[in-house]
Amino acid sequence: MDTATASLFAPAAAAKPRCVLRPLHVPRGILPPRSQPRGPLAVRCAHSRAPPPPPPPPLPRADSSEAAADAHPRLRLRRLAEEFRALPSDADRARRLLSLASALPRLPEPDRAPGNRVMGCVARVWLAARCDGGGRMRFAADSDSELSRGYCAFLVAALDGATPEEVLAVDPADPGLAPLGAGMAAARSRASTWHNVLVAMQKRARAAIAAREGRHLGEPFPSLVIARGGAVRAHGTYAEAQAMFLSPDESKVSELVNILMEKKIGVVAHFYMDPEVQGILTAAKKQWPHIHISDSLVMADSTVKMAEAGCDYITVLGVDFMSENVRAILDQAGFNKVGVYRMSSEQIGCSLADAASSSEYTHFLREASGSFPSLHVIYINTSLETKAHAHELVPTITCTSSNVVPTILQAFAQIPDLNVWYGPDSYMGANIADLFQRMATMSDEEIAKIHPDHNRKSINSLLPRLHYYQDGNCMVHDMFGHEVVEKIKEQYCDAFLTAHFEVPGEMFSLAMEAKPRGMGVVGSTQNILDFIKDHLKGALDRNVDEHLQFVLGTESGMITSIVAAVRELLDMYNSSQERANIEVEIVFPVSADAVSINGSHHVGSSVAGLDNLTVVPGVSSGEGCSINGGCASCPYMKMNTLGSLLKICRQLPDKDNKLSLYQASRFNVKTPLGKSVAEVGCEPILHMRHFQATKRLSDKLVHQVVHGNGEEPS
Repeated sequence: MDTATASLFAPAAAAKPRCVLRPLHVPRGILPPRSQPRGPLAVRCAHSRAPPPPPPPPLPRADSSEAAADAHPRLRLRRLAEEFRALPSDADRARRLLSLASALPRLPEPDRAPGNRVMGCVARVWLAARCDGGGRMRFAADSDSELSRGYCAFLVAALDGATPEEVLAVDPADPGLAPLGAGMAAARSRASTWHNVLVAMQKRARAAIAAREGRHLGEPFPSLVIARGGAVRAHGTYAEAQAMFLSPDESKVSELVNILMEKKIGVVAHFYMDPEVQGILTAAKKQWPHIHISDSLVMADSTVKMAEAGCDYITVLGVDFMSENVRAILDQAGFNKVGVYRMSSEQIGCSLADAASSSEYTHFLREASGSFPSLHVIYINTSLETKAHAHELVPTITCTSSNVVPTILQAFAQIPDLNVWYGPDSYMGANIADLFQRMATMSDEEIAKIHPDHNRKSINSLLPRLHYYQDGNCMVHDMFGHEVVEKIKEQYCDAFLTAHFEVPGEMFSLAMEAKPRGMGVVGSTQNILDFIKDHLKGALDRNVDEHLQFVLGTESGMITSIVAAVRELLDMYNSSQERANIEVEIVFPVSADAVSINGSHHVGSSVAGLDNLTVVPGVSSGEGCSINGGCASCPYMKMNTLGSLLKICRQLPDKDNKLSLYQASRFNVKTPLGKSVAEVGCEPILHMRHFQATKRLSDKLVHQVVHGNGEEPS
């Protein structure tokens, strides 16, 4: 019995009691009739205040006559769950789980194989499944935790002998089917076992249906496996293209480090960079600390620290609005003499930023300005000029994918009758609305854990006052569409699912449904990286053989940072003691045609005619993007090449002004109201920084919303 289970039964300190004996009830129906034992003797303390309640009726097997009376396994499962929750106390429920565990047959050793492991469980859990001659599913399960074995026995009792369609008809998110109510902390820590075993059963049921129909499930998505010692195995052409640069050319690393050190050049790069560039930068950072790879907000922040440390130049590997933000932030911090350079003489665009600078978006803002009071929440991935023009029309605060939800909730809590207008990412807007609709079905206690000033009434009241722009998206995340989602449901439903907040609703829903059982995350690139690291740390702490599989629901450029973080953790733990064999697999959910013909390709300043292409070329190793769904690579980001970085660094300082087209834009122009674009465009960012620091909207922003942008608070 594990420590958590034992604590449920730990007696309070007292004088040595006098003890009497009584028979211990063993449930019938789990063990075969001929092997039903006579009740053994159990000890009960005579001085206890009251005898324990009579034992509850046993849970029947799925194929018993009593269970067969139920028309559908889903109804059978619901009845068993209701009987389980009707037990008078958490201790009784724990005893019931343990009694079920004791009656569950042990899996033969060959079935306790890695291929039968159920991911996402605190303990090790195995599930064996087959379809018998009558077309019914036969399940057997086991675990090295008694509580987890109890959950397995519960599901096997209900679903063993069901048809594949009946297994799939069970909704893992239905709270009425789960065996536990509130409380019982020790069992709650393993409650995800129930959901994850059920999802694994459904994956086997889908495979059985495909086999019955003679339908091939198709090739698996490409993936990278990171193992002990940092070894990487690539499965599939796309993954091989990603893996080529994880062990970079040392001569190129040395060349870059030498020139950065000599000329005091700092480098900031987005997570979505070309894998060759990221591989070189990750290795170079060990020798030159002024290299930072992150999401767009942290990129700008880190450049101020580089300037403070003495860097004379900053090179920005990202799209143009990122270099604009870096320039403005450095100017605001007093480092206007530090040069800022981007990686192309042509425009490095962004489909999302372009949507926010359109006339349609201006119309959206004018509609917001006519609705009082209104707050415009704009995504960080937009230009400084867009932020400035928006702020003059409607009071504006910037957000990131990780803080957008708390920002909006706080705004609604802080300003009565507020209207919130979010843009420009349509998918993120729809996902935020979906999230709030889900919250509206939660209890007040659950909502208060998300935001203390909200309850069901307030969430329901804000829903009609939340507006989002419906014609803007990231061209990469747009491609996580129906085809990809259906394949994830069929082949990867039992894996860890990650999704950027910008993905379409289907992918968002998959990750949200997996989240309550500890198998999903929705958020920013940093949230996704932290999720992977946290689960790896948990596996390393348990120190048992494990294969962790993560579906990467964002741009494939994340893989370099993920591999670096995984290797660092594996090295840290491997140096301490004898370690188990733990592997991390990163799955790229890309369609089969998401690889271009090998060769060097580049995307120019625009993507005219892009809709007519089958493949958008990427890195020269052959990586590409399928317009028909499944692309996980941004062609704009891939304009930031190692060759461009070295070219710019070699020509610094730019005494002959040859790099003028590479310099980040410095806005000396005025807004329609005659103010500096840089000054007004930075104000929404400063409002966000205030919120991040205090968890409240600034008095200045609240005043602007209530009284308009023209007046300053007294």
